[in-house]
Amino acid sequence: MPDSYLDVSGLIVERQAQRSSMHARHLNEQLVRVLKTIGYDVGFQKGQGQYLFDRDGARYLDLLSGFGVFAIGRNHPALRLALKSVLDSDFPNLVQLDVSTLAGVLAERLLEHVPYLDKVFFANSGAETVEAAIKFARGATGRPGIVSCSHSFHGLSYGALSLMDDANFRGGFEPLLPGCTQIPFNDLAALEQALSSRQVAAFIVEPIQGKGVNMPSDEFLPGAAALCKKYGTIFIADEIQTGIGRTGKFLAVEHWNVEPDMVLLAKALSGGHVPVGALLTRKSIFDKIFNQMDRAVVHGSTFSKNDMAMAAGIATLDVIKQEKLVEQAAKRGAELRLALTRMVPGYELLKEVRGKGLMIGIEFGPPKSLKLKASWNLLETANKGLFCQLITVPLFKDHKILTQVSGHGSHTIKLLPPLVITEEDCTWIEKSFDDVIAASHKVPGAIWSLGKTLVDNAVRKSA
Repeated sequence: MPDSYLDVSGLIVERQAQRSSMHARHLNEQLVRVLKTIGYDVGFQKGQGQYLFDRDGARYLDLLSGFGVFAIGRNHPALRLALKSVLDSDFPNLVQLDVSTLAGVLAERLLEHVPYLDKVFFANSGAETVEAAIKFARGATGRPGIVSCSHSFHGLSYGALSLMDDANFRGGFEPLLPGCTQIPFNDLAALEQALSSRQVAAFIVEPIQGKGVNMPSDEFLPGAAALCKKYGTIFIADEIQTGIGRTGKFLAVEHWNVEPDMVLLAKALSGGHVPVGALLTRKSIFDKIFNQMDRAVVHGSTFSKNDMAMAAGIATLDVIKQEKLVEQAAKRGAELRLALTRMVPGYELLKEVRGKGLMIGIEFGPPKSLKLKASWNLLETANKGLFCQLITVPLFKDHKILTQVSGHGSHTIKLLPPLVITEEDCTWIEKSFDDVIAASHKVPGAIWSLGKTLVDNAVRKSA
C-alpha cells in the first residue's frame, strides 16, 4: 500500500481560492457569473444543522436546504455515524447477483409510513424515480398516456421534462416523450375529460406544487383519486419535495386523506449526503413489471441500492422519528406562516403567504400607489418576476438569509428550511423579511437602486 493517500480535506483547503475560476473554466461559467452578479459568491466553508458559514466565518440561515434535501440539517452526527459504520464494515456492496440487507430494511421502514402500499423500487434521484414511475405505469396498464398539471416540476431528464410545461426548461430539447399532456392544477373537470378516453396510464401530481407553492383545493386530490379509480388510471403522488415530513405530515397527501397507487420520494431521504430515490407502489402494479424470472431485472440502476444510500435513508428516518421532526415542521411552520401573514395588510406589495409545515410561499404582486407601480412595471417589462430578487438579495447580503424565488418568472419566494429550525430562527426570519419588505416600499431607495442594476443586466443580456 502507498505510504500516504490523498488528503481530500487538505485538497479543498489548498484549492479553495480557485473554486470560481475552476468552475468557470471546466464547469458552468454562467452559474459563476450569476453568483457574482447578485453577490452570492461568499465562499461557504462549513455547514452545520440549519446554518452555513462563509469564508469570513459569518453565519447564514439556510432556507433553501439544497432544494430541500437537508431536512435533518447539514452534517447530522447520526447520519455521519451511519455512513462511517458502513465504510468501516467491509460489507460486500453492490454484488448485483445478491440482495441487499440494508435495502430490505429501508424498504420495510418506508412502507411502515405508507401501509397501504406494498413494494419499493430504489433509484438514484428524484428524476430517476419519476422515470421509473412512467415506465411502471405504462407497463402495468398497457396505456400510453401520462397526465400531469401545468406549472408542475418533476425533473429534467427526458421523461420527467415531458411532464412539465415550462418553456424555459423545455426550450431547445424538444421533441419530448409523446403521450404526455397537462391539465390545469385544481381542475377536476379537465382531469376527467383527459382520463375519459381510458388511454391514460397515470396521473402524476405534486400534492403541493413546488414551483409557486401552489396549494390544492380541499376537493382536488380526493377527487383526482376517485377519477383515477373510475377510469383505471394509476394515481401517482410526486412527494419528492413534499415528503419525509416537510409539510408537517410524513406525506403531504395525508392532509387530504388520500392513498395514491404510487408515492415518489427522494431529496430529504438522502440526508443530504448520498442521493437516493424511492418509488412505493401496490403489489398489483409491481408484479406486472417484474412478472417472471426472465424479467427480474427489466428495470434497474447500477448504484440504486448501494449500502451508503440505504444507510443514509435509514439514518434519516431514524433522526426524523427520534427528534420528532414531523411534529416540529407542523409547529414551526404554523407559527412562521402566521407571523408572515400578519404582515400582509401592512404592505401593498405583499399579497399572500401559503403552504403547509415548513414549505412556505410568500407571494408579491403589483402595487396600487403610483410611485411603486411605475417601479414595479419597469422591472416586469425588463424581466418578469425580477421583483423577488429585490427581496432575496438584501435578505442574503444584509440579513444572512439564503432563500430562493420559487421558479422562473415567479413572484413567490419559497422557504424550505431544515426541519430543525428553532424559535429564534423563526424570529430571525420574521424580522429580516419585515425589514426588507418595508425597504421595498421606499421609492427611491437602496432596494430600487438594486432593481435598476438588475434591469440594466437584463437589458444587456437581451441585447
